[in-house]
Amino acid sequence: MERKAAPQLPAYDFLLADFADGAPTSSQPASACRETPEEPGPGPGPAPAPPGYDFLFAGSSAADVSPERAAPRQEAGPPGGTPAADPAPQPPRHAATPWPGACGAASGAGERLPAVVRSLDGALGHVLAAPLAALTDLPSFDTSAMDGWAVAGPGPWRLPRDGGGVLAGDEHTETSPVRDGHAVRIATGARVPPGVTGVVRSEHGEVTEQGELYATRHVTHGQDIRPRGQECRRGDLLVPEGTPVTPALLGLAAAAGYDELSVTRRPRVDVLVLGDELLREGLPHGGRIRDALGPMLGPWLSALGTEVIAVRRLGDDADALYAALTASDADVVITTGGTAAGPVDHVHPTLRRLGAELLVDGVAVRPGHPMLLARLAPGRHLVGLPGNPLAAVSGLLTLAEPLLRTLAGRPAPAPYRAVLTEAVQGHPADTRLVPVVHRHSERAQPLRFHGPAMLRGVAAADALAVIPPGGAPQGAAVDLLELPWAGSA
Repeated sequence: MERKAAPQLPAYDFLLADFADGAPTSSQPASACRETPEEPGPGPGPAPAPPGYDFLFAGSSAADVSPERAAPRQEAGPPGGTPAADPAPQPPRHAATPWPGACGAASGAGERLPAVVRSLDGALGHVLAAPLAALTDLPSFDTSAMDGWAVAGPGPWRLPRDGGGVLAGDEHTETSPVRDGHAVRIATGARVPPGVTGVVRSEHGEVTEQGELYATRHVTHGQDIRPRGQECRRGDLLVPEGTPVTPALLGLAAAAGYDELSVTRRPRVDVLVLGDELLREGLPHGGRIRDALGPMLGPWLSALGTEVIAVRRLGDDADALYAALTASDADVVITTGGTAAGPVDHVHPTLRRLGAELLVDGVAVRPGHPMLLARLAPGRHLVGLPGNPLAAVSGLLTLAEPLLRTLAGRPAPAPYRAVLTEAVQGHPADTRLVPVVHRHSERAQPLRFHGPAMLRGVAAADALAVIPPGGAPQGAAVDLLELPWAGSA
């Protein structure tokens, strides 16, 4: 099959990556199911940028290590003096879960939520909890497909003197049989009277002064008549269980006789934004920065078919986090930041305080290494996202989306692969998720601005490419994780 040409995106030239020569030469394609070594390690950043453009790239290996995970350096005691105090005991560190295994763990962590009944007006965005079978034949009776004349037998045809006709939806319209050689006016969607053998379109007929209809084109038997049951018969399966409810499906359900649908309840999600340094408005100042995740996560989660209860900003307050988790009745709680082991990283201690079960504690993926998944109680989960914005996106796609998809009863998306237009450097041991633009073609162009704290690349992207450990050369086929808005790009 001939490959399509790479998409022409002149407006995005400033975002496209210029990877240097000497990129990894492995030709083995990445796979979302491929196991990766569990040994985590620091990752090199992108290839060197052209002179003068270093600031556009993640830069060095240090850039791939989130500040959240940087352990404070222990100062040595004075020579001959009292040794420095031992640090507070920490729970044992676990090896990071390989990225494919983390996706699988998240997908299998929950069960589909119970079915609920929603009116057609309230079912959009849900998933069918039962197959949709036709409650009636469609159409329910023979109907006219066009405005014109319903004719019986060969022409010419005699029209009624009173000029009456058959209208759509008129229960009082005359439905007596039409005799051979006669015709009657008919509207689109109207019930076809008995005896009618075809419909002559308005533009294909001429009426004489004597009230006779002549067809300007040959009329075949059954022409422009939609026979009863043409689309389906009562009891036919229209769409299977697990189908997302779209506007088109709502229209089909209404036509088939439904007033309400049995759907899987949407997962209810609480979002807790942590960090004293975050501002809700205005320009960054005084060492504080704008909260980018609060405005982003609510709409993103809604696009995944969830019901977002609230987005709350708690700061770095362990007691407030504990109280919020205790009070929440959401199916899933999403936290941002605080998942590492720094002095104000309260997520792990709070989970221990709650007696939660850690299912995934760190993932071998860059960015987003310190993400986690925990079971708070039967049927309730917490996804801890790193505080860096692109790292949080990585956590959304790795842990939150597979879990929410299972809860909502949505089928896993079909695998999508594309060929890289440029080589992408990889981490020695970890998977990398890199923003790309592919516009539904077979070629994916890596984008700049893919550091853990950056959103500029993913804002222009329609997918993240899954780069295996060691990197991928130009021309390698890689898996793509499409972003929720990719269909409208």
